[in-house]
Amino acid sequence: MVFSNLFFLFAFLPAFAICYLLAAWIDKARTTNRQPKRIHAAKNLVLVCFSLLFYAWGEPVYVFLMLISVLFNYLAGMGIERSEKHRKAALVAGVAINIVIIGIFKYLGFFAEILNSVGLRVGSTQIALPIGISFYTFQSISYLVDVYRRESPAQKHYIDLLLYISMFPQLIAGPIVRYNTVAEAINNRRVNINDIAEGCFRFVIGLGKKVILANQLSTISDQLLGGNLESLTTTGSWVGTLAFALQIYFDFSGYSDMAIGIGRCLGFKFNENFNHPYCCDSITDFWRRWHISLGSFFRDYVYIPMGGNRRHQPLNILVVWFLTGMWHGASWNFIIWGLYFGLIITIEKFTIMKLKRKPRILPHIYALLLVCTGWGIFYFDDFSRMTQFFSIYFGQAGEFSDFITSSVFIDHFYLWILAVLFCMPIRKWVNQLTLKITGGENTSYLNIVTLSRIVLTVVVVALSVALLVGATNNAFLYTRF
Repeated sequence: MVFSNLFFLFAFLPAFAICYLLAAWIDKARTTNRQPKRIHAAKNLVLVCFSLLFYAWGEPVYVFLMLISVLFNYLAGMGIERSEKHRKAALVAGVAINIVIIGIFKYLGFFAEILNSVGLRVGSTQIALPIGISFYTFQSISYLVDVYRRESPAQKHYIDLLLYISMFPQLIAGPIVRYNTVAEAINNRRVNINDIAEGCFRFVIGLGKKVILANQLSTISDQLLGGNLESLTTTGSWVGTLAFALQIYFDFSGYSDMAIGIGRCLGFKFNENFNHPYCCDSITDFWRRWHISLGSFFRDYVYIPMGGNRRHQPLNILVVWFLTGMWHGASWNFIIWGLYFGLIITIEKFTIMKLKRKPRILPHIYALLLVCTGWGIFYFDDFSRMTQFFSIYFGQAGEFSDFITSSVFIDHFYLWILAVLFCMPIRKWVNQLTLKITGGENTSYLNIVTLSRIVLTVVVVALSVALLVGATNNAFLYTRF
């Protein structure tokens, strides 16, 4: 199940809201009679049940894998906290179990193919990839490390740890939620009307990004890059890559917005995952803005423990980016993609990042060209198709342009305009303009903002629902990672 789905919007979400409100009433009744420590027990139980249902809707078997994984992490966390002598062994065992689980289900077939290709016959094992396994495995590791570092206490209740790992807003496509950012909120959170209003609006914005922009851009990228590359022109390869770059941004940032919005309505404040990455002026800057939760995870749990900037910095960067590529998928193109950006970032550390400079148009163009080229590597998991694509991309095509590429621009002119505009910090600019118009007068400012949000919400929801009726291309790209 995905958020941009009519069943989710008009069946799952209303049913969850009704049960959650009923659970809130039960919790309130319990706290009236006494003051239990777990004052959100009923709400947490409802959230866990609906999260498991959400996951089991598409993965009925692998929901048991997640339950067992959480049990192992629960026991490891308790071992870390209760045994001073064996706490490190408990951490190593817990992390190892998580790595083994993701290794078997995500990478076993890939490594078997490598061994077979060099003459070692080990057989080929194809195991279906559990949705979201990379996200909830990293969250499990985050939990164990945070407990080991004494940044958060171990969860005493299995159901509460299951809530953290399985919470449906961020379960299948992130953002990666660090345990120490939500540990207190699991049993101590408050929600007011402003949280609900902000959360609902954020969800609607994410829905619009996904349905109105990402889904429409996917038809362009699939048309140009997904078919027979023999007929692809050089211009078509660049336009297709640009469409994919915009598609994956609005797809993933849209999901993150929806996850953050639902979390806000429930009293969980997830960290931001995107900060207008295409406004970057270097590759380093781009990755500070893109998938921030993944970058901060590797920084805090891999890069800094390896030595960070203090020693072996180039090696540390390349190791992190090799792992980043592997995290995205068991395929050579993801490894190449990771090392591609790792090498560029390493070079930048010793060149342009040492220069004091103001944002300029040339660094911005430089960054966008390299980012789009990287998305070309990311798109093709077939190595032969990838090499064929890049020969066309760099000018080795029968024709430079054709009618199909021209029509893509003309037929989708307004889509391109909207996509480019919404890559920019429009909300910030609009707020600044509104403040200027109202002269900073608080009541007028709030009235304009409220009216604008109501109108925008109605338009986005109506248009999204209309586009979802009969939609054939609606899957989130990052659910397969």
